[in-house]
Amino acid sequence: MKQYLDFTDQVVLVTGARSGIGQATAVAFAGQGAKVIVSGRRPCDETLEQIKEVGGEGECIICDVSNEDEVKALIDAIIAKYGKLDVAVNSAGVNSVKKPIEEQDMENYDRVNNTDARGLFMCMMYEARAMLPAGKGAIVNIASVAGLIADPLMSPYVGAKHAVVGMTKAAGIELAQKGIRVNGICPGFVDTEMTQAWSKDPEAKARVAGYNMQKRPAVASEIATVALFLGSDMASFMNGAVLPVEAGQTAH
Repeated sequence: MKQYLDFTDQVVLVTGARSGIGQATAVAFAGQGAKVIVSGRRPCDETLEQIKEVGGEGECIICDVSNEDEVKALIDAIIAKYGKLDVAVNSAGVNSVKKPIEEQDMENYDRVNNTDARGLFMCMMYEARAMLPAGKGAIVNIASVAGLIADPLMSPYVGAKHAVVGMTKAAGIELAQKGIRVNGICPGFVDTEMTQAWSKDPEAKARVAGYNMQKRPAVASEIATVALFLGSDMASFMNGAVLPVEAGQTAH
């Protein structure tokens, strides 16, 4: 019987893998036999240590996804060493300064969108080029529940994540007949390094967690398992899908 979550001999890239969802996702794929390339703006030593602990194989390539030259170099390095790219999980992202729109500025807008939207687009573009010769592959984009609904005081972030949802759908239908599946995940509030400003404030944490029906934040591994599913052959008939993983936040 086929083991759908066996990624032995597959090459998997995870961006934004230094911490949080990206880190948990990299470890999850490594635990299923994948050769995992983890990427971030800074070294991913902790992630590599966790990969080693589950008996996996990984390496880190530094990359700022808002820089096209670095994105191209990242993909070129993977192809040069491994000759292929089977799965890519685009998890790199930054949060927005919380301000009313009339108090926002273009520096914050550009900082968020250059990574969360433009950076993800460039990653997909080069990942798709790397997968096309083999005629197969899976790309998983980490968006946010803010790509489906709106959070107040975070218009640059909401706009960027809506863009991720749209680009995921567009790329999903464009690449379907070329053997490449593109799907996305819209997590709700996840307790990670990026959300520490809320997590360390009991009132803010309770308020944000209260948006969902389980009344708690997710842990990163709960998002990673969905990425594992979308990267696997279990999701072989999924193209351009965006899955809310938010304990019912958008269902009511």
